[in-house]
Amino acid sequence: MNNSSYQRVPGGSPRVGIIGGSGLGVVLDGLEHLEIDTPFGRPSAPIAVGEFAGQQVAFLPRHGVRHEFPPHRIPYRANICALASLGVERIIAVSAVGSLQPGIHPRDFVVCDQLVDLTKNRASSLHDGAPVTHIAFAEPFCPQLRPLAVDSCRSADINTHANGTVVVVDGPRFSTIAESQWYSRQGWQVINMTVCPEAALAREAEMCYVNIAHVTDYDVGFHTDSGIDPVSTSSALQVIEDNNKRIPSVVTHLLETIAHQPQTECSCRSALAVARFTPAPEIDLSEGIAVADRH
Repeated sequence: MNNSSYQRVPGGSPRVGIIGGSGLGVVLDGLEHLEIDTPFGRPSAPIAVGEFAGQQVAFLPRHGVRHEFPPHRIPYRANICALASLGVERIIAVSAVGSLQPGIHPRDFVVCDQLVDLTKNRASSLHDGAPVTHIAFAEPFCPQLRPLAVDSCRSADINTHANGTVVVVDGPRFSTIAESQWYSRQGWQVINMTVCPEAALAREAEMCYVNIAHVTDYDVGFHTDSGIDPVSTSSALQVIEDNNKRIPSVVTHLLETIAHQPQTECSCRSALAVARFTPAPEIDLSEGIAVADRH
């Protein structure tokens, strides 16, 4: 399954999609809102499509228009399928994260290059049957978009970390102290509740995907050693409000960069080429032959 295999939605053909919070604030001209049905149901919200810097852009609020979807209930598969049906090839995803390391401060931005998926209860693939598909995911974020995102963050004079590992948990609760300290000891940089399965689904749909993470707080593991107050929704919301004022300039710069750069070949765009198992002939097990399967 790739972009060309989805039933296309009539209208514009946005090549860039933005997944973020409701208050992202990027101004799109000629805006229209599209209701889209997918094999996995409807996405979090109608998709807003408009023009920016001479290109069509689609915007989808991950948590819904009124932030009604908690992280573990977001219709991730529908979101990715809906963007694919519009012809989106590149996704700029914006998400809030907590810091797991003292050198990564609230209000910093991180453009992660790796992730650790600790989610347990989420549908994490677009491929639930034949052909069996094992997507390569060694580099979970697009190697072409990442440096462009770093440059865009720094152009807004934001303290930006050019790489890092995000550990993704189910939520919606925050970590215990023991969990948070374990994550920190692994050397992981930030923690989040939404990057998975979003990033993997984008790869399965052969989309380039980059995540711009903005740090809202220190995770709770710092509390006992440093005297820093543990994370709370109220404290995080204040920093999110501050970060949201800076995110539009970052995304605007990135959109302008993409608009003036020719689309080049990227491994993300051919991810399915070597991912699918060819159906094998039926095996006669009447003789009790042992079959080993690598899973």
